[in-house]
Amino acid sequence: MMQKIQKKLPEILVILLCMIILGVGVSGKEGFHMDELLSFELANAEFNPWIVPTQPEGRLAKFVHNEIDGETLGETLGNFVGVVKDVLQNGGNSRLLTYQADVYAEPAWITGEQFRDYITVDGADDFNYLSVYFNVKDDNHPPIHFMLLHTVSSLFQGAVKPVMGCVINMVAVAFSMALLMAIGKYLAAAFGMEEQGRALGLSAALLYGISTGALASVLLIRMYCVMTCFCVASFYYHVKKWQTGSFNKKNKGLIAVTVLGFLTQYFFLFYCILLAAVTAVLLWCHKRRKELWIYVRSMICAAVIGVGCYPFAVLHVFSSGRGVEALENLSSGLDGYGKRLAAFGSILAERSFGTVLSAVLVIVGAVLFVLWIKQCGKKNAVEKKNNGIALLLLLVFPPTGYFLLAARMSPYQVDRYIMAVFPFVMLMGALVFVVIACYLQKKSGRKYILPLVWGVVLVLQVVRLAGYDGSYLYKGYMEQERVSAEYSGYPCICIYDGVGYYENLLEFANYDKTLLVTQEELKNRQEVQTLLSLKDVVVLMKGTVDEEQMCTILKEKYGLVFKADLLIDSVYGDGVYLFGRG
Repeated sequence: MMQKIQKKLPEILVILLCMIILGVGVSGKEGFHMDELLSFELANAEFNPWIVPTQPEGRLAKFVHNEIDGETLGETLGNFVGVVKDVLQNGGNSRLLTYQADVYAEPAWITGEQFRDYITVDGADDFNYLSVYFNVKDDNHPPIHFMLLHTVSSLFQGAVKPVMGCVINMVAVAFSMALLMAIGKYLAAAFGMEEQGRALGLSAALLYGISTGALASVLLIRMYCVMTCFCVASFYYHVKKWQTGSFNKKNKGLIAVTVLGFLTQYFFLFYCILLAAVTAVLLWCHKRRKELWIYVRSMICAAVIGVGCYPFAVLHVFSSGRGVEALENLSSGLDGYGKRLAAFGSILAERSFGTVLSAVLVIVGAVLFVLWIKQCGKKNAVEKKNNGIALLLLLVFPPTGYFLLAARMSPYQVDRYIMAVFPFVMLMGALVFVVIACYLQKKSGRKYILPLVWGVVLVLQVVRLAGYDGSYLYKGYMEQERVSAEYSGYPCICIYDGVGYYENLLEFANYDKTLLVTQEELKNRQEVQTLLSLKDVVVLMKGTVDEEQMCTILKEKYGLVFKADLLIDSVYGDGVYLFGRG
């Protein structure tokens, strides 16, 4: 055992070093993007996928609590069996399908305890994966990441902390790094650099682990980092099977990775389908027909299992609001595509090597490829050349196609949609650096050239990481949460637009109770007695709200006047104030 550890010591140390660096980055995260808190809510709210101001308890949640939950496990199972029999016998007239939720004509007060129940787990709903499954079916995403987040929340009950979600991403990055190390050995062998296989793998892993792309992937508590890991795992299986000629056997791991990637994020299909297409064409061209048919069968099997496990995916992709928007973006052709490509290209460069170095690597990489082709031709190394070209196509084409599709179909021009490309870019960059360093070392006869080149590259990457732009950290939110804890005995009125209140769920869990209202709802509210009875109240106004108009309404209609600024210019642009009787 100790011999194995010693043999893998450089790989272990590289991963540990990167985990420490990323852990330092995670320690600086104070707040959450709205979608991150939505992740906690979908993962942990028992059968209650959305927080609706006029319906604090969802229909399914109410049904489960009143009709299924029993005092003992046996009673609960008995109730569940009765519900299933009722649905089978009565269909649309069954209790489940005719059950009504409590829906109010106007936004209702929601207690701090209810908000805590939305985003945290306790002993009554821990490890409830059925709840997660039914919650996310009403969202536009598959369930794997939410189930992982629910598992962590079940282990740390009653808490919502950045590290709880980021640790999932750190594990995903660690696995991606380990896979890059293994991939490096296969790629080096294909290009006649067997002795540099370990250096290539270590270099790719280290470059990715200390990149701003990896840090951003870790900090965003969504499914993209886990999906990235499954993309890298899928590439690893394809490279390994290509090199060993084993697409016709032992495909269970490949099938499992494909299913899990699909069940993590639908953007995985961009990479998976392109990788499968390139693989199928290469197997056909290399006359590996038996492997091709079994490979196709394995991919079909993965598709059947994935859709069978989560049939709602079909509706999500083809008829949900987000799915239709993505398809419409794709069908819009080249209209505005240049600007989107430029925007995503800038993000990709910023999250990898920087604009200048990324451009240089693309040019140098293209030149090296041409020179390598000529060299192989002179040596008549046809088989070696064809094998190397095949691996280059597997490495370059799928992530490039993914990038082009993501740039066209993504609803927003942000880094999350191309996070899956980051490790592949770092692997390509590492390959170019190793080739250059080996060439210079061979020509000069000096063995220190390779470590010198890598020293310079790593210093540049560390400097870039130290200057990270702060995305997903939400520095300053701790002060906003501190204010809510200080006024925990007070009621709160949150005036918002859209669904902006999701950014403040942690604060609402501190207040005694909260009323979520839009500007129009506050202005035209019919039920005024509860507001007229308030003595002092915390008022949280989102940044898009007309504060002057809201102050007038609170004073003239409800008799509440401004008393103190509690927080202004928050990380979300909120204003938090204390109002009371004049």
